[in-house]
Amino acid sequence: MSDPYETTEQHVERILRRALNSFDLPDGTVERLGSALAHSSSLYSSHHSATLHRETYRHAYLLSDGAALTLWELVHSGPRGDGHPDTRQHELYDDEADAHIAAARLTGSLWDVPDFGDAEGAQADLELMSALLAAPPAPLPRTYAPDNSADHARRVLRRAENGDVPGEETAHLLRAAFAHHITQVFGRQCRVEGRDAGFTLYEHAFLLLDGSETSLWEVEHTATPDGRHMCEVYGDEATARGAMEARTRIC
Repeated sequence: MSDPYETTEQHVERILRRALNSFDLPDGTVERLGSALAHSSSLYSSHHSATLHRETYRHAYLLSDGAALTLWELVHSGPRGDGHPDTRQHELYDDEADAHIAAARLTGSLWDVPDFGDAEGAQADLELMSALLAAPPAPLPRTYAPDNSADHARRVLRRAENGDVPGEETAHLLRAAFAHHITQVFGRQCRVEGRDAGFTLYEHAFLLLDGSETSLWEVEHTATPDGRHMCEVYGDEATARGAMEARTRIC
């Protein structure tokens, strides 16, 4: 039911788009979903018979204000021969009682429908999502591209405007670079002296001929007196982040 590579924003958009009754959800619920930071989906109950296939899913969301929000999704179709995904119908409810009634309507019996009042389960989902957000994501393996990497390093150093750019020793080391990988590790808009300014931090990682790795950390920002774009380059991440903080206390 859940795609591990799907963001929470994409997940919300997908289930709202496929639900037949998404227009019945309160506007306040849809607005709160817009602030969802993480989600957890689980199969809550199922019913399979010769005439009906019905599954109930619980989607729990951790919102930016620290609160939790739960949606109940009913997925149902006809007999097994008609169970192709294209024929399955989806319904969404933000109220336990409405989901209970809808499930009972499909099965024709209240006795076949589980009790949706699972406060402990919802709390467990919230604690799990909070823990996932607190834990740093597992780093993805780098894929180096051999593409004139030594020249790329020279161009990065040449466009730097800060006075403490890495010196000749670093430039000499990077002449042995034969592959590189660029990652954006930070990006934010801030107010600096009453004006909007953008900050972006890139890591330029280089693979050297001896198999070792080294990186340049590039800060691109518009926190300049005239708002123009400026590039700064540093030898380590801590110094690069310190330079951003020095320009504004907001970031």
